[in-house]
Amino acid sequence: MSKSLKRVMAALDAAGAAHDLREMPDSTRTALAAAEAVGCELDQIAKSIVVEGGQSGVLTLFVTAGGNRVSTARIADLLGELTHPAEGRRVREVTGFAIGGVSPVGHKTPIRSFFDPRLNDFDLVWAAAGTPRHVFGIAPETLRAICGATEAEFTEA
Repeated sequence: MSKSLKRVMAALDAAGAAHDLREMPDSTRTALAAAEAVGCELDQIAKSIVVEGGQSGVLTLFVTAGGNRVSTARIADLLGELTHPAEGRRVREVTGFAIGGVSPVGHKTPIRSFFDPRLNDFDLVWAAAGTPRHVFGIAPETLRAICGATEAEFTEA
């Protein structure tokens, strides 16, 4: 088991969170690939988007429904600064995960997080488990609580 997957499992276990871990035969690097592999709706995929503050350099995690796109204007309003997608090197440095397997839980360093309310429309959502081939199913309210995420509107209308 990879170090990344171990960190995710440790975070879920420490929270006492019921979850369904699955290893997929192929990569689940995109929300569409993950939804097809799991056999769920695209919006049931809780994708992790990491942005970097243009002035502060601080990374922030946005956990959003698979079919949604984040709005740079709404994110700027939430954070009080313009942002850009974080570079892979910075994402790995802060979260410990490579892009394509960034989990919303189990980060090496605590990260401020926001949660897409669309995910609450489902009983179960699926998120990356630290590798491009592992995902876990979890109740959205449990995922939000473990992430310590603030629910907010940050997607395009």
